[in-house]
Amino acid sequence: MTGFPRYAIYFAAGADSALSRFGAALLGYDAYTGDELPFPREALQIASDWREVSADPRKYGFHATLKAPMALASGKTEAELMAACAAFAGKARPVPVIRPVVDAISGFIAVIPAEPIEALQQLAADSVRDFDAFRAPLTAEDRARRKPEKLSERQRDYLDRWGYPYVMEEFRFHMTLTGRLEVERRGPILQMLRERFAGLQLDALTVDRIALFRQDDARARFRSIGEWALAR
Repeated sequence: MTGFPRYAIYFAAGADSALSRFGAALLGYDAYTGDELPFPREALQIASDWREVSADPRKYGFHATLKAPMALASGKTEAELMAACAAFAGKARPVPVIRPVVDAISGFIAVIPAEPIEALQQLAADSVRDFDAFRAPLTAEDRARRKPEKLSERQRDYLDRWGYPYVMEEFRFHMTLTGRLEVERRGPILQMLRERFAGLQLDALTVDRIALFRQDDARARFRSIGEWALAR
């Protein structure tokens, strides 16, 4: 079984941001406070099983992955990882700005960039490389859980090299709102989510921070334990 606790480097929009409140309400979980939240009325009206629809992303909190969940390598500590996050954030780099939209991606619905942004891809690639020294090696069980037989050759190579298949040019920024949906269910749910998102009037999203999330054990949800603004 995967070692615990597990840590992940995410983008999360900040505890007080309208985007974070939007995502937390739809997931029924605030990863900053650990609180359970009531689902929006519109979500329950469009899908009476919204708790199940949103179950998968609820475990992780509303976020975009930069460095996928990992147990710490032998000899590494949480304090050292937090110091590395601060050092990473302190390196001057182009800070990505995206035009966020709600759309389907690989069968689930998420907030994604309307078009590719090179600075965002670079931020994700830097995160994968710079934090890899903190990652415990994949166990055979971890690798099997990723179903490598269904991955492309390049994705399998990335899984073995970086512990996660969707990195480098395979990376796609996404802030997940649902689990995988059957095709016939996606349309009404996508429309509802787009209407709610439109209410934020969020024409541009600056990916201006990294966050460290921790999962204490297999039954626990991820919680935010630190956040660092990116230097410019």
